Amino acid sequence: MSTYSTVETQTVRADNGVDYAYRSLGSGAGAPPLVLLQHFRGNLDNWDPALIDALAHGRRVITFDNTGVGATSGRTPNTVAAMAGDAIEFIDALGLDKVDLLGFSLGSFVAQEIALHRPDLVNRIVLASAAPRGAAGIHGWRRDVIEGVGGREPSPEGYLHAFVPATPEGLAAGQALLGRIYGERTEGHDDPTTWQTRQAQYDAVIEWGIPNHALLERLQGIAQPVFVANGDSDPMIPPRYSYLLAGLLPDVQIKIYPDAAHGFLFQHHKEFAADVNKFLGK
Repeated sequence: MSTYSTVETQTVRADNGVDYAYRSLGSGAGAPPLVLLQHFRGNLDNWDPALIDALAHGRRVITFDNTGVGATSGRTPNTVAAMAGDAIEFIDALGLDKVDLLGFSLGSFVAQEIALHRPDLVNRIVLASAAPRGAAGIHGWRRDVIEGVGGREPSPEGYLHAFVPATPEGLAAGQALLGRIYGERTEGHDDPTTWQTRQAQYDAVIEWGIPNHALLERLQGIAQPVFVANGDSDPMIPPRYSYLLAGLLPDVQIKIYPDAAHGFLFQHHKEFAADVNKFLGK
């Protein structure tokens, strides 16, 4: 039986001419596939195998590299709207008529755009470490965060600074996470993300965060049920934006995980997977 650490990477060509690298795990009769949208600079290998395995019990889970990311061809665009359009191209290329979405960080921005532009495609949505477009205070990240995860050569120390709290429990969970992400897959690794991808994605983050309160009204167009979640000490996208989303979305549940930062969904992977599975109706 395959796990996320052993499942092979596949490729599909979309109508836009892009060859998308993806991994598909699990199956589930009658349940829409769960498509995952990755964080800033992340590729297929940066998903926590323990989380993916837990989500794939009785459900098909699909991870992929969007345009220009990792092993996917093309050039990474510099707006969230373009990333959403590319993600839709990928989903269409797989022949999927209805999906659930789980967007993490930058991926949560993309998930919102997909739901707004192709509402017929989306069943339910999970937004992890998320913020709405135009909210005040997210026009770029804190200096310590961008220094930790935004340099040419990201380091494990910078990753841990953003993804787990600096508590004994948080740091221990972070070391265990690094072991799962970098130690469990022994072959078939994804291509690393490039400097062009990092720059384009950060440009997209900056554009998303230009203060414009009128854009918050767009969230009224997301009619699907949404589960919003975050860690209580996220330095990249603080949990106040989860509460803002919860106040603006028509049909929403919210949960803030204790002693957790940006990578709460990996740190609390068992609890988060159980919460997501319950929300999706498994």
